[in-house]
Amino acid sequence: MMLWRVMVSGLGVLSMFQMLSCMSSATDEMTFTGTDDEVKLITLDPGHFHAALVQKTMYDQVSPVVSVYAPPGSDVEDHLSRIEGFNRRNEDPTRWIERTYVADDFLETMLDSHPGNVVIISGNNRKKAQYIKACVDAGLNVLSDKPMCINGEGYRLIEQSFDAARNNGVLLYDIMTERSEITTILQKELIHTPSVFGTLKPGSTNDPSVVKESVHHFFKYVSGNPIKRPPWYFDTTQQGEGIVDVTTHLVDLVMWGCFPNQIIDFDRDIRMKSARRWPTMITQKQYEKVTHLYDFPEYLQDELNDEGTLPCYANGEMIYTIKGIHVRVSVSWEFQSAEGAGDTHYSVMKGTKAHVIIRQGREQAFRPELYIDPAPDISSDKLEAALNKTISQLQAQYPGISLVKHGQGWRLLIPDDLRVGHEAHFRQVTERYLRYLVEGELPKWEVPNMKAKYRTTTAALDMAPD
Repeated sequence: MMLWRVMVSGLGVLSMFQMLSCMSSATDEMTFTGTDDEVKLITLDPGHFHAALVQKTMYDQVSPVVSVYAPPGSDVEDHLSRIEGFNRRNEDPTRWIERTYVADDFLETMLDSHPGNVVIISGNNRKKAQYIKACVDAGLNVLSDKPMCINGEGYRLIEQSFDAARNNGVLLYDIMTERSEITTILQKELIHTPSVFGTLKPGSTNDPSVVKESVHHFFKYVSGNPIKRPPWYFDTTQQGEGIVDVTTHLVDLVMWGCFPNQIIDFDRDIRMKSARRWPTMITQKQYEKVTHLYDFPEYLQDELNDEGTLPCYANGEMIYTIKGIHVRVSVSWEFQSAEGAGDTHYSVMKGTKAHVIIRQGREQAFRPELYIDPAPDISSDKLEAALNKTISQLQAQYPGISLVKHGQGWRLLIPDDLRVGHEAHFRQVTERYLRYLVEGELPKWEVPNMKAKYRTTTAALDMAPD
């Protein structure tokens, strides 16, 4: 069955037809200049709320008319409801027009009709690598949510996709929102200040010099509303295990933070040491709360234990070296956070002079905060002058930051206007990608590092025992 629907909110009829006319007359020209409305978005099979967050705000360069291609089902309806919510909100409403094609042949029809020039992909991860390959083969730019792939077979498709993107002159890029988080940015600034940090210690398997841990929750609130997960979200053959999903961000931050603007080659620079995985137990009542479905679907029934509970392998850890530096990356999923809490991030980078640490626990009111502690053989007095000078210099770029004493070290005070929040990071990533479209290329290190990143996560999955 096919459904064409145009969703319009807050626009007059004349304005709507003018925009549709502009879309129908647009060409597939792939030369971008930064002019208004030149980017025509296509949203392909949206099944994750990140697809909507790309459109939480408007962009001058992006046409308000968006073509949505999807199979029938609740995923696309939930996506359209989120966009409509952005259009109808009281504060700074958006004005998207969603031109929607819903049918089983959605992918073939999209590739044949070619209604835009940039495809947004955020949904079922089992299908993502195939979608990406089909789009770049068709000469379409792709902005993809993470992870691009969830196993070795998917990685091989992604590797081919980057080659096809280069040959077809299009840009394939993944949405790395955590690079825009202010504590992560300032941690990166400090570890590349030798007078404060020294140099990264090599560490060891038992005492890595770089540690990144992430805790997430299946039930939480997005844009003020309780999240609704698709039924397949708990099927790791479709969503992917935790060790290849959220770890994508953490592996990316290690490369981006520790080795900025450097090309990382997996075979040359990375050595996998160990990996493990473990499940979060999901009850039927919990599944119902977050999916709005009474029972587990048929494809999960065989995975249930004797109590009717689902072991969901959403947790994982890997230890590896990158350019000789020992790294531990870990992700875990709980069903729901404590009252007032949320997803958390912990990160430590150990230098010869200082350790730079992000904490986000109860003491921090579950808000990420940045700490600088002297290395074990360094006194506070030796570090203080260099640290004060560095923060004074950084204030020009990050106004309002300051230091306060915390134990033997310091906490970096960060003003609220530098903390834009996770959902706003999608705008920042999208604006970065729009700039790359105008420039006609990604930074030289981005593609090789994306390959190294997904090779790392899928290699960890292969290494982790059953």
